[in-house]
Amino acid sequence: MRIISGKFKNKTILLPTDKNTRPLRDMVKESIFNILKHSNLFQNEISNSLILDLYSGSGSFGLECLSRGASKVIFCENYLPAYKILKKNLNSLNCNNQMEIFNETVFNFISNINHKIKFDIIFMDPPYKEDKINELLGLIFEKKILKHNGLLIIHRNKKTKDEFPINYKIILDRTYGLSRIFFGKL
Repeated sequence: MRIISGKFKNKTILLPTDKNTRPLRDMVKESIFNILKHSNLFQNEISNSLILDLYSGSGSFGLECLSRGASKVIFCENYLPAYKILKKNLNSLNCNNQMEIFNETVFNFISNINHKIKFDIIFMDPPYKEDKINELLGLIFEKKILKHNGLLIIHRNKKTKDEFPINYKIILDRTYGLSRIFFGKL
């Protein structure tokens, strides 16, 4: 696993050694960033953006954002072995003023977040078995932490049948192998 582009291009990303964390595959990650850069469906830039990486795992998405010029990335990972790897990956970049890391559930994190923080992009890569996505989306909506023109990206198993709250509009729904990526807005 590596960083694909930007100032940290080709930097290796450490991965947890157990099977409880599913890494975001390079092909899927590259597809997401190509869509962000080239799609005319939305105008969200990584550069100078505030990014929230929920269910961060090894931090692959957020690290890619930092490499591509995000002003700040906030990582939230609950699973301790993944959190430890995430911390090592972040420390290897030496850009501590551009990131924060939280070791708590995404529900606790969102519930306690400062309501004045507004993210340009929120990326969610929950375990495929996570069945409370609707609750989390409702909480994000309630806390109003996504900017008006902000983008929400969700990585799911292509077989998962999620029902999204009516507050969110799915702009793009793409399938890559076993993965399904939703791009949505409020």
